[in-house]
Amino acid sequence: MRISRRLTSAAALLGLTTAGMALTAGTAEAASYNSACGSGYSVIDSKDVGDGTAYLTYNGSTGYNCVVTVSDTPGTPMVLDARLRLHRTDTVWKASETDYGTFSYYAGPVYVYAASSCIDWGGAAASNYVQVDYGVHCG
Repeated sequence: MRISRRLTSAAALLGLTTAGMALTAGTAEAASYNSACGSGYSVIDSKDVGDGTAYLTYNGSTGYNCVVTVSDTPGTPMVLDARLRLHRTDTVWKASETDYGTFSYYAGPVYVYAASSCIDWGGAAASNYVQVDYGVHCG
């Protein structure tokens, strides 16, 4: 009887530890977003873009989306790119739709009013390859 109680307790502890690890992993991504878009913006998508992460955020009260690309090595200058626009079929991005350069922490924020529209968004970090999703997050 005593052995089964110990096994049950060990299994319960293992279950709680695993659940705690899953909860921590889920909040780690949101914690990496630096709130550069401002108050009222929530992360709705993210993507690994090399040596950093691009975050897509949305402010439900204003209808604006925002993109920020955050470096994996803050304080180290590297080429970062953040981009966001209303969905189009051409591949040419306007300067107002991107923030590209050498930064130590993040590129962006880049904003677009996108209520009832689809967007193209993405970024790059220490890479010449910009990763973009086209025609997504239609609302």
